[in-house]
Amino acid sequence: MDPSFVLALLQESLNTTLHLAGPLLGISMVVGLLVSVLQAATQIQEMTLVFVPKMLAVFAALLICGAWMLDVIARFTVLIFNLVATAGPA
Repeated sequence: MDPSFVLALLQESLNTTLHLAGPLLGISMVVGLLVSVLQAATQIQEMTLVFVPKMLAVFAALLICGAWMLDVIARFTVLIFNLVATAGPA
């Protein structure tokens, strides 16, 4: 394995991680912002009020995007296995 192979593998790993985590983090951030605006408007400063809507939104996003996320991780796994098989012994 040469360094360019390892760097390409690392880049693909990071891209896959961002593709999988991006939608969930984005939804969590938007819901947190909306709840914060609601808290500022009503002056309710309860810490647990932010947690439950974020958790429900991330769960809903997992239900909606779960099949796509599973497909992405399965393709990445197959890619890794193929690369390891073609790389041969060190």
